[in-house]
Amino acid sequence: MQAQVLTEFGGPEKLKLTQVESPVAGPSQALVRIRAAALNPVDAKIRAGLPIGPDMPAILGADLAGIVEAVGEGVEGISVGDEVYGCAGGVKGHGGTLAQYIAADARLLAPKPKSLSFHEAAALPLVAITAVDAMEKLALTGDDHVLVHGGVGGVGHIGIQLVKAAGARVSTTVSSEEAAALARQLGADETILRSEPVADYVARLTGGSGFSAIFDTVGGDNLANSFAAAAIGGRIATTNARTTADLGDMHGKALSLHVVFMLLPMLRGPGRERHGRILRELAALADAGKLRPLIEERRFTLETAADAHALLDSGKARGKIVVDIS
Repeated sequence: MQAQVLTEFGGPEKLKLTQVESPVAGPSQALVRIRAAALNPVDAKIRAGLPIGPDMPAILGADLAGIVEAVGEGVEGISVGDEVYGCAGGVKGHGGTLAQYIAADARLLAPKPKSLSFHEAAALPLVAITAVDAMEKLALTGDDHVLVHGGVGGVGHIGIQLVKAAGARVSTTVSSEEAAALARQLGADETILRSEPVADYVARLTGGSGFSAIFDTVGGDNLANSFAAAAIGGRIATTNARTTADLGDMHGKALSLHVVFMLLPMLRGPGRERHGRILRELAALADAGKLRPLIEERRFTLETAADAHALLDSGKARGKIVVDIS
């Protein structure tokens, strides 16, 4: 089969289209002919040397949508010919999705949403499972007023939709008026330009009391803004806790902080069945018209996947970058 192969760490130019041996479905695995694969920021980090990637020579890529061509011993709930999607590759111990085939742990797969194309479905798994993890940690109710930091980012735009599906009110930070309009189309009740001081938007949108729940898809230094924007007893979930932070505001408001690391089940093992269950629930939401991916309009193929990685590095994509494989 053909695959984009990485033989040394570096930029997008290190990816080379290569003929490699096709994988075979082992026990508990499904062989999937990949129709589309989506890129995520973690792919670029692994390409640059983040030590959670597959051994060299490596095939990168986590997200996929495709058709099952074979199943190994012990696989239940997935059959040959099924259209599936999942986040199932691109880290240690797993093949990648920038290839024509993958032998994936069947627990990480689920039937593709019927209302979405392969191109659209491939954009969902990693970001949507991440957002579900955050929603479950935040334990949202219809009484919550939720702040989503980064509302038109890969994870944030799913977060907005899941908050609305939970019946809660959602406000979101964005970088521009154009992004604000897009966030409102996704369901945001209010938008906040990142340049607006935290105290000002807390006063404007919450009467100074703060947000009962915050989903911070930016994290790092931005966690300080989340602490400042939270209500007393507020809950915060972040996808990026790699920072040194003053926890004074957390203590003063008795806040709770939850960290989301969606790739852990793939790296460690426990929890893979849960990912499959979440994907089934997400497919139902998509088919009910309550969830849709925001996708970059530029199209890429397996042959031009390095160009897709270059766009990922640029930070200029408007939505998830998807590579059509076959």
